[in-house]
Amino acid sequence: MKIYKTLLVAALACAASLQSFSQTVSESLPTDYLTKEFHAGRRDALRKMMPDNSVAIIFAYPERVFSEDVNYAYHANPDLYYFSGYKETSAVLLIFKDMQHGQDGDYNELFFVQNRDPQREQWTGKRLGVEGVKTKLGFGKVYNSEEFANSSVDLKKFSTVLYDGIPEDEGNMKGLYNAFKEKAAVPEINSEVLSTLTTIIQYGTPKNLPRIMDYFKAKFELPEYKNNQLMQGFISKPDSASLADLKVKFNTQFGGLVMYSDDMKQLRGVKQPEEVELVKKAVEISSIAHAEVMRAIKPNMSERELQGIFEYVHKKYGAEDEGYPPIVGAGANGCILHYEENNVTEVKNQLVLMDVGAEYHGYSADVTRTVPANGKFTEEQKAIYQLVYDAQEEVFKLCKDGVPYNQLEQKTQEVLANGLIKLGIISKADEVRTYYPHGVSHHMGLDVHDKGEYGGNLKENMIITVEPGIYIPAGSKCDKKWWDIGVRIEDDVVIGKDKCTLLSIDAPRKWQDVEKMVADKSIFDLAKFPPLK
Repeated sequence: MKIYKTLLVAALACAASLQSFSQTVSESLPTDYLTKEFHAGRRDALRKMMPDNSVAIIFAYPERVFSEDVNYAYHANPDLYYFSGYKETSAVLLIFKDMQHGQDGDYNELFFVQNRDPQREQWTGKRLGVEGVKTKLGFGKVYNSEEFANSSVDLKKFSTVLYDGIPEDEGNMKGLYNAFKEKAAVPEINSEVLSTLTTIIQYGTPKNLPRIMDYFKAKFELPEYKNNQLMQGFISKPDSASLADLKVKFNTQFGGLVMYSDDMKQLRGVKQPEEVELVKKAVEISSIAHAEVMRAIKPNMSERELQGIFEYVHKKYGAEDEGYPPIVGAGANGCILHYEENNVTEVKNQLVLMDVGAEYHGYSADVTRTVPANGKFTEEQKAIYQLVYDAQEEVFKLCKDGVPYNQLEQKTQEVLANGLIKLGIISKADEVRTYYPHGVSHHMGLDVHDKGEYGGNLKENMIITVEPGIYIPAGSKCDKKWWDIGVRIEDDVVIGKDKCTLLSIDAPRKWQDVEKMVADKSIFDLAKFPPLK
């Protein structure tokens, strides 16, 4: 990519031809993106939740450097995409609760976006620019992002400014962030400290405070934590009274952050019909890929080769990316919850845990299957697999409108604990967390772990995962015959009034059906490549 630097000078000399090039690039694009009407409806839904005399500020994500002068493939801020359909960097959207009155007319939203630059667009792709955002995304008041700092917008006049946290590594967004902080006079806080405070406030209860304090114990010794008065006041006496005091003080200083977070959970946690359709497609693509990998898997294949089959199938069906780094863990690697190296050269006659989901138009699937590479479960593997399957079946029954979210976790632990006791792996129920260390469910959508409420009841059109798992690494305090067995079965469901809809039905779940699928032929069986010299 050094050529980028040497040829840029030449590129700058041919602006006219590049402008023509930009205008003639093929428009043969997918037709099932979310519409501008959808995004406008989401902005209106946010306005209804906002307090009087308020404004919400939503930034684009910064670019991230991959190597030298090459960036990582850009991923839009899901919130900005949700409210606008905009997928570029260097932008900030302002959504006002009430109509504003300016010299050039009335408005209730302003959008400052990345400008057009034909020279840059030849290297990095087309940009919408001001006119493109107006015509394709339906905004009326749109300006170049460079104009934000000197705009007449006075954010200090609003009673509440709703916004997300400002990252420490500001990158190409630094100018927009600094202009916002000056215009809104928002208090400064370290992003890591803010994340910890937010977690404590959202999930802290008098009962779980000791566990939370132990979890963050190492961080409390860092300078940025010791220099924060809110944090120190809580750390010095972490009881129910100080927790309540922390919540009051945090809301006083950072009420806009809290309100923004709460609104996003409510809005994004319950999906609109258009979103359900996109998630369905992402999950269908992922499930077909899982089924094909089951057909293709052989003991002499590598973890990365299996990952490649997933990715090929995803791209074949139009998925732009994976929703998260693929997890393909053979044997002991299956006991590592977020194993991502995928560098084992032969999976051999082992279980292979594969947690891989496609991302389609911004919406992510999250599907996991555990498969014997040689096509047959051992008796021990089969026993663990069946227990995980049974837990999942019981949780599915609870996935309906009005059921408290925490009942899913309670049921999972109950089933897994009883099963592990019967197998002689644990002796009492409270030991279940030794082999089941994660939760059974999370929201999914624009983020694989999507924003949504976890403290209340399930609601119709929430989309969640159901993913019990058991992981028994070598050295565990049980019979060695169970060691290195890691099993997770993860499916995606839409919550309905009386029952859920299972989306990932194209990927076999029963152990008998998994074995049958592994015995089937794959289109990849005929793929022959020359050996490397």
